[in-house]
Parts: sequence; C-alpha cells; structure tokens
Amino acid sequence: MRTFLDCYPCFLNQALRAGRLATDDETQIKRLLDEVGGMLKTIPIESSPAETGRLIYRKVSEITANPDPYRQVKERNIHKALGLYPGLKKIVAQSDDPLLTALRIAIAGNVIDLGAPGEFDIEKEIEDVLEKPFAISDYKIFKDHLQHARSVLYLADNAAECVFDRILIEEMKKPVTFVVRERPVINDATREDALKAGLGELSTVVSSGTDAPGTVLETCCREFKELFYRSEFIISKGQGNYEALSGQQRPIFFMLKAKCSVVAADLGVAVGDIILKDINA
Repeated sequence: MRTFLDCYPCFLNQALRAGRLATDDETQIKRLLDEVGGMLKTIPIESSPAETGRLIYRKVSEITANPDPYRQVKERNIHKALGLYPGLKKIVAQSDDPLLTALRIAIAGNVIDLGAPGEFDIEKEIEDVLEKPFAISDYKIFKDHLQHARSVLYLADNAAECVFDRILIEEMKKPVTFVVRERPVINDATREDALKAGLGELSTVVSSGTDAPGTVLETCCREFKELFYRSEFIISKGQGNYEALSGQQRPIFFMLKAKCSVVAADLGVAVGDIILKDINA
C-alpha cells in the first residue's frame, strides 16, 4: 500500500506521541519534530507507511537515546491481556464455531495499537468483535487452506495482541512459526514480548529481521524471506503488515481492524470494520 497525503500529519503525530514517551526534554522533542518534518519532504509517496514508520522510530531512538519508549506500556498491556486469557478460552470452548470465535478474538486484540490515533477499551472491543459482522470475510477459504496446510507462518503485530493470537494458534492445531520484529518499534511484538505471552510453548518464534512497524520485505533478513516465499499459509496481523504486504502475490490472509481512514479506504471498508481477507480473493 502506498502513502497517502493524510498519512503525513499522522507521521508527525506518531513522532510526537513517541517522543513524549521517550523523554521529558521539550528541546529534544522539538528537534525530533523538526527532523521528521524535514524527512517527510523527501519520502516518495510510492513508499508504504510502514517504511516511513521505520525511519521515524529510528529517529526517535536516535534523538532521545531511548530505544524502547513503549516498554512499560507494553508490559502493562501484556499483563492485562494474560488476565483476560482464561475467560477468553472459555468463550471459545463454549461457542458453536471455536475456530471462528478464536479468530474474532485474535482480531479484537488488534485494537491494542499505540501507533494509531484514539484510545481503546479491550474488554469492550472483545464484546463488540464477537458480535460484529465482518466487512470482508474469506473465512470459508481460510478454513479450507488451513485444513490442507502443513504449517502456518504467523506474522505478529502488537505485543499484547500476542496473547489473543495464542488463542487462535491453540485452536488451529497446526505447527506455527510466529514472526516478531527484530528490535522494538512502537508497541510491536519482539521475541521477549512473544515469550511473555506464552508463544514459546506453542510455536517457533523467529525474527523477521526488520525494525519497521510492518513486514517490509526489503528490510527483512535473508532467513525470513526464504521462509516467507516458501510458506503455503500466511496469517498477517494488523495494519502495518497490511500496508507492507498488500501488493504481494503470496497465500496471505490479512486479519485486522481498520483503525484509520487511509487503510479503510484502501480496503473499501469503514473505519472500525473488521477484516479477514484472502489476498488472492
């Protein structure tokens, strides 16, 4: 997905939010905004928002000397998500279609996005997503592909969201390779976050090699790209991964909530809609 004009003020807002978490020094934050604003003039509109995000969050770390400004927030959100886990497992077990319910719960976890504008209430989000109709639903295709797949490549998004992904992984009952970011960026999942969420016991946790807030293949390591191109079933979580991979011709299922007008328009849905999209459908 390319960058749209509405993305540019969002880039500055992201820099401001991250800068305020990283430091109390107003001089550093002003320098950050100045430098990000200068960067935006040279960024081609053809690049994806995830590629630009990588440059912005690198600049945050460089100027503030804080490589992980969202660390404490991530830890709090993972702790809260783990507290919800037993109740969510009961909901899945008691449902008419446990796989679909687990899938909905995984999408509900996608609301925990500190790079997107707005607040979130995860308990309310779960209630809403369990009842909300899909704006795009390729669930039948998903089930068929899952049945025939020998394994699943699962591209993670946010740290606390991993707990909700865990519920879906347990329900899919297939060998899973769970892919995280190489280094902290926003509140995206790293290896440490995935292990805290319990994914180490259920899957093989690997890094994509990138510190972009999305799977920008040009910045990923060779080992991950080899895995990506030979995978027969790929789950891609969240907006950042959609922005980076929507032009790929691979067996990808995008799972997300549309949290901004740009992504919603690209998908042809409304802000707030939930999506399960087969890239090839």
